[in-house]
Amino acid sequence: MITVIQQGDFTTIQDGGRWGYQAWGMPVAGAMDCYARRVANLLAGNKESAAVIEMTGVGAAFKFDEEQLIAVCGADMQGKVNGRPIDNWLSLLVPPKGELRFSAATAGYRAYLAVRGGIDVPVVLGSRSTYTGAKIGGYEGRTLRQGDVLYAGRDSEAKAVLHKLPAQYVPHYGAEYTLRVILGPQDNLFAKTAMHTFFAATYTIAASSDRVNYQLTGPKISMIGKADIVSDAVGLGAIQIPSYGMPYIVAADHGTTRGFAKLGYVIQVDLAKLAQAKPDDRVRFTCVTKEEAVDALKEEQQWYREIAAQVR
Repeated sequence: MITVIQQGDFTTIQDGGRWGYQAWGMPVAGAMDCYARRVANLLAGNKESAAVIEMTGVGAAFKFDEEQLIAVCGADMQGKVNGRPIDNWLSLLVPPKGELRFSAATAGYRAYLAVRGGIDVPVVLGSRSTYTGAKIGGYEGRTLRQGDVLYAGRDSEAKAVLHKLPAQYVPHYGAEYTLRVILGPQDNLFAKTAMHTFFAATYTIAASSDRVNYQLTGPKISMIGKADIVSDAVGLGAIQIPSYGMPYIVAADHGTTRGFAKLGYVIQVDLAKLAQAKPDDRVRFTCVTKEEAVDALKEEQQWYREIAAQVR
């Protein structure tokens, strides 16, 4: 039994997301930083599909009734077990009656706590992810609160062995991120000068950013003609430009259709970097081809295979 003794700023249960329901208006949701989530599960000996705890900004605290193998990946939230500092990107044992506490993130923005076996909450539409917008999934469809009780599941598939992630696979978080972008599907609605402005500028992440979208402030991007379009499908990572000209990037809990022109998409691999960017951090963009995006995805998949081979 795992009891929440401090709820943190925005703590939810997430897995790989709820796929196959976007046509009915249901977002995929799932972990914002899929890399940190997957690596945490690998280190805990879990199946990739196991549910983890996502903490944002300021972390939560938990009390474990029994000894438990865990792994923490992503943002450095100064984790401590019974008052002793722990490192991220490795697996460790929490002793019986042990307390695991997190504080404010000092690097990155989202941390992922994997418990061996995963977090056992009901599967809703094929996922254990929390989507607070519709109050479904996770723990009663909401963020975790003080006093909530969680249980470990059975989603483990490897021996319970302590591992440390090799340094070459550990990402470094700063205050500025460069995100790779594929143009389309409405980039033709923007003049060359507007496109030059977008790729030359540095944008700041607004405080209002959340799991729905990242709002940016910086140079205004103007369209050639009338702003906005007939609503169409929106995917994760889309860069939309509303009529007032400030870009925003749609995130895990985004609406599935919208009438704002899409300049392009942040490539899938770089969404993990975006998930670790906090308000007032800066982002820049660079244009890549679809082939380069696919190569980046292949490289990331190779990383997962290499990590799995080293920890299992």
